[in-house]
Amino acid sequence: MCLSSLTTSPCSASSTDSSSLSGAASKRNDMMENNLQEDFSSEDMLVAKNSMPEDDPNGNTLHDAREIRWGPQHAGAKLLASQYTKEKRFQEIISIILCIIFMIYNFFFICRYFDVRNCYLIIPSALLGILTADLASGIVHWCADTWGSVDMPFIGRNFLRPFREHHIDPTSITRHDFVETNGDNFAVTVPYLLYMAYKFTYWNDTDLRKIYNFEVYMFLLAIFVSMTNQFHKWSHTYFGLPSYIVFLQRYHVILPRKHHRLHHVVPHDTYFCITTGWLNWPLEMIKFWPWLESIVETYTGAKPRSDDFAWAQKTEKVHCY
Repeated sequence: MCLSSLTTSPCSASSTDSSSLSGAASKRNDMMENNLQEDFSSEDMLVAKNSMPEDDPNGNTLHDAREIRWGPQHAGAKLLASQYTKEKRFQEIISIILCIIFMIYNFFFICRYFDVRNCYLIIPSALLGILTADLASGIVHWCADTWGSVDMPFIGRNFLRPFREHHIDPTSITRHDFVETNGDNFAVTVPYLLYMAYKFTYWNDTDLRKIYNFEVYMFLLAIFVSMTNQFHKWSHTYFGLPSYIVFLQRYHVILPRKHHRLHHVVPHDTYFCITTGWLNWPLEMIKFWPWLESIVETYTGAKPRSDDFAWAQKTEKVHCY
């Protein structure tokens, strides 16, 4: 008996089983190749071959299962997933509830103070909110991927852990429910939404009208920030997405699947923006992330992604008997 998820090893029961498994694997390879050719142009094939095949969680149709590189059976992924606690989930539930309450409350006042003469500012506010959220997602993503350790007090297990797990089991996010997927992003918006609610409650009408356009921008920014990880999750979901989500991805209104896959090529040092991904290309052109990394490394001596590499290198031997 073999404890590996792929049985193309000396543990095979018979030559008949081996040949049938080989034929099945060959068929799966052909199907995956056809899918890749449909989804990717020839210039993207290198990316496809060096990132996890997301419709095959362990990549076992392309690689020997005794060298598990990705997926839920990876030793590091299993350990990181086990560190998701009841306390963390409680925090996520509270954050989502508070965020939704404050959004509904603030939206009421945004509608109340709406002036049709300012309607031309709604679209620019929305676009600016999207761009700000995209940049913020990139900075947070870069910080969490590149620096720190899961062993750090509080921040490590509660904040950095999901980033480490995601690189060695990218499809884990597709198995997370709404709470686990979005809890942290909703939590980020709560402080300002609370402050916004305070202003709408206690400030006079004159002062509120002066800051109305800015509050619309901040409200839209909060929406995009809170939805960022949901967009991220959809970029890893290759089956069962509603047609309108696929449409938004295809036309790059939200983060597309092919676009985000560039980030999941080792060493995960590029394309960090995950709200829409609109800023990824310009930031790459100016070498924004390498420039930031060189500054941090020069002044702190810290090595980029050292903890990320350490978790990726955790292995589990396959035992046959």
